[in-house]
Parts: sequence; C-alpha cells; structure tokens
Amino acid sequence: MILKPRQVSDELKLMRILNARMELTEKDKQNYLNLEKGFEGELKFDALMENLQQERLILNDLLLEKNTTKFQIDSFHIAEKTVFHFEVKYFEGDYYIENDRFFTYSGKEILNPLHQLRRSETLLRQLLQQFGYSIPLESYLVFVNPSFTLYQAPKDPSIIFPTQLERFLLKINRVPSSNLTTRHSRLAEQLLGVHQIDDLYKRLPGYSFEGMRKGMCCANCGSFDLSVGKQIIVCKVCGKKEAVEQAVIRAIMEYKLLFPNSKLTTVVVYNWCNIISLKTIRRVLGNNFKQTGKSRGIFYNNLK
Repeated sequence: MILKPRQVSDELKLMRILNARMELTEKDKQNYLNLEKGFEGELKFDALMENLQQERLILNDLLLEKNTTKFQIDSFHIAEKTVFHFEVKYFEGDYYIENDRFFTYSGKEILNPLHQLRRSETLLRQLLQQFGYSIPLESYLVFVNPSFTLYQAPKDPSIIFPTQLERFLLKINRVPSSNLTTRHSRLAEQLLGVHQIDDLYKRLPGYSFEGMRKGMCCANCGSFDLSVGKQIIVCKVCGKKEAVEQAVIRAIMEYKLLFPNSKLTTVVVYNWCNIISLKTIRRVLGNNFKQTGKSRGIFYNNLK
C-alpha cells in the first residue's frame, strides 16, 4: 500500500516554469535536466515495485532530519520483519570508480552515490532507534537506466545494476510480509509526521517578474503559440485544446508558485497571462479564488 505517493516536486515544477520563461545558465539548465532525469528514474523504479506481491507500506520522497542533518529517502518500504531503504539513480552512460571516488567516463568527478546511501542509512537507522524500533534495515543503491555502465565497481551487494533488477525484484519478493500490524502503521505515521518541507527557493536561480516571459503555454507541449477563443484555447503547434478558464487557473498557479509572497490581483494576472482579456481574468479569479479587500484594494488568495 502506497501511503505517500510520488509526486512532481515543487522544485522540478519551478524549474520547468523557469526553463520555459527565461534563459537559464548552462549550470542551471543542467540542474533542471538532472531533476527531470531523476524523476524519470524514480517513476521507472516505482513501476518495477508495482510487481511486488508481498504486502508492504510504501513511503516515497521523504525529507527527514537527525542530529541537525537533513537527508532524503527516495523510497522506503515497511515489510513484516524488514524495512527497505532505496536510493534510486538514473545515471546514463559510462562511469568509473577510482580510489573510492566516482567519475564520469570523461573524468569529471561527481558525488559518490554509495557514500550518499551510507550516510542516509546511518541517519535513518538512528531515527528508527529513536522511535523505538530495532527492525532490520536493508539499504540499496539502485541504478535503473539500462544504458548505465560502471567500471571498476566494488563487489557490494547493496548496489543493484540494471541487469540485476529482475533478479533483485524476485529476491525481495521472497521476503515474507503478509501480516502487517498497527506497529508497522505506527512507524509509517511517525515517519510521515517528521517529514519536512524543503526550503527549495534558496537553490533556485535568481528571477524576477520583469525577467519572465509573459503569456500562456500549452499544457501538452509547452509552446506559447496559442489561439484564444471565447471558451477554448488551441495550441498551434500540437493542436491541444484546453478550456480558457482551466488554462488561466493553471497560469495563475504557476505565478503563485514562482511568487508565493506577492499579492494576486486582476492586473497582475492580466499582465502574466498577456493574451486574456481583463474581463475574463476577473471572472476566473472571482469564480475560483477567495477574495480579500474591496474596490481597488481587492486581491485574491487560495482556490475556493
């Protein structure tokens, strides 16, 4: 049972918006692409885990803290007598290890994901002990991209390569787990209770309203080349059709994610959307968002 499903992170949502509306530096562009690849890899891992037959509780994308140190858990499975901690990587191409350091084949050093796994494992084990659990913990570094190769890899059973995924799935499927109790559920609730909200804005590239490309983009292909009718917006590139109200709400939610502390007014949304009339903007805001203030001081908050 999935108790915390995997979702597109706010950081990835924001980077998608910034990539569409401004010119990213090479570094920021690479960071964005890494986020996309990482999420794709996690979805592939989740699809594999759907084939598990034994009962277990699944928590995805946990941000935890122990000893003032925060650590990320890609996927955590609670089985009857064992808990599983998975670090998922979607690396592509050739890599090698030398003197316990991790390199791309071109010689660029990157953080060793095995070190990351061990660090998270240690902190997670301490957290479980703090909660009063001595259940065995198994940690795995799972590479899910079939085009990944690691030269001079250590003989470490916690590393799962793409060619081993099928056998690994069979292995953990054989771990008995048919009698989960309230104690297992309580562990899941405790972990969810200490899950933290990431302060992602400090990692984003600098941006401003003035520096953003204005307009609305297609929900399907991202193109800004749209044809606006009275009730329907049509993308001139892929032909995707979307109700005007739905498209405006989507654009507003993008703005709110980018500028969470800014007041949402009719004029702001009009300038942001750029291709929608003030009358329509006013109607969409009035129908869907909570209004504060009167006359010229009106602004809008969350969805109704």
